[in-house]
Amino acid sequence: MVKKNVIVSSATWGIRNGFQSIIALLVATIIVGVVYLTQNGRQLLEELVAATKGTYSKDSMNSRCNLFSGKWVFDNKSHPLYKEKECTYMSDQLACEKFGRKDFGYRNWRWQPHHCDLPRFNATALLERLRNKRLVFVGDSLNRGQWVSMICLLESAVLPQFKSMHTNGSLSTFKAIEYNASIEFYWAPLLVESNSDNPVSHRLPDRIVRVQAIEKHARHWTDADILVFNSYLWWKRKQMKVLWGSFESSDGIYKEVEMLRVYEMALKTWSEWLEVHVNPNKTQLFFVSMSPTHQRAEEWGGNGENCYSETKPILEEGYWGNGSEPKMMRVVEKVLGELRTIGVNIEMLNITQLSEYRKEGHPSIYRKQWEPLTQEELSNPSSYADCIHWCLPGVPDVWNELLYAYIFNQ
Repeated sequence: MVKKNVIVSSATWGIRNGFQSIIALLVATIIVGVVYLTQNGRQLLEELVAATKGTYSKDSMNSRCNLFSGKWVFDNKSHPLYKEKECTYMSDQLACEKFGRKDFGYRNWRWQPHHCDLPRFNATALLERLRNKRLVFVGDSLNRGQWVSMICLLESAVLPQFKSMHTNGSLSTFKAIEYNASIEFYWAPLLVESNSDNPVSHRLPDRIVRVQAIEKHARHWTDADILVFNSYLWWKRKQMKVLWGSFESSDGIYKEVEMLRVYEMALKTWSEWLEVHVNPNKTQLFFVSMSPTHQRAEEWGGNGENCYSETKPILEEGYWGNGSEPKMMRVVEKVLGELRTIGVNIEMLNITQLSEYRKEGHPSIYRKQWEPLTQEELSNPSSYADCIHWCLPGVPDVWNELLYAYIFNQ
């Protein structure tokens, strides 16, 4: 809410002598005070209610405020929202302190939209909203990082005896037993069926997709109450091999197709599944936009090769590197727009621009190495720096703060 200035003109009072002047001044002061207290008291009350209930003004989000346009503010009082060592289910891929990172500034940056504030994340309020429900993240390892972030944000509000974790193939499930709430992640990096669907053995350079096949994955999401999708990095190549047929059959037809076209075909299959199987009155739908990489330091005027040794964000507003593909983003926007025209409401969480600034937020060399490092790699740390994923606490927590705002807005 914007504070309004109250201007009182002396001519209004018809002042004719000094005594009247004093009386008029006292009256004016009282009027101004009442107006100020009324307006700001209401504002304070609304802010307290929002912080307590985890709600957010629909008018603020849809009319006046673009949550995705803003700046990063260093804030070591309210952030981080949790501690790495206290998150029971922290991933070794994202636990930068555990693997030797000593600069911790990446934890203390808070996203500040230009014309409003993000609601304060309230774990208990969200768990109550998720009572008897399923929140399912579907996608690649970046989406899995957002899922881990969400668990770290929530689990402090759940007693140890009332939480559990279970993995069955591509599906991992965190349960807040007291709330009968499930926060799940399903591995499907290309959304449709592919030869990279194994959650462990999937590093295949010769990537093959069945652009018309999704039921193998989607049957695991059918009754979810909130679905959060992403799919980007696994598509980054000029062409993709498309299979018409099944992986089990020898008579399938393979064809190399330009990547952007295949991406659109796969998203079309995904959107058609949503149209048929999702009840828009029950399920909230989200698509997380591209998570940028920071592989080339020259793009932001850095001295190194990539994100290695970076300790501060990019402060130049509007910065955009080559780690994001606007053409792919436009394909997503087109497909989501078509869904909305047929009554399937889906929100895009546009995390791309705000994440572009955070070149220092990646694990770099401070993560578990899944394979032994060579002597050549050890002599040049930037050669094995991870400039794709994100340290936790860190950037994905903000993605979840945005998701939180949208969940409570509906």
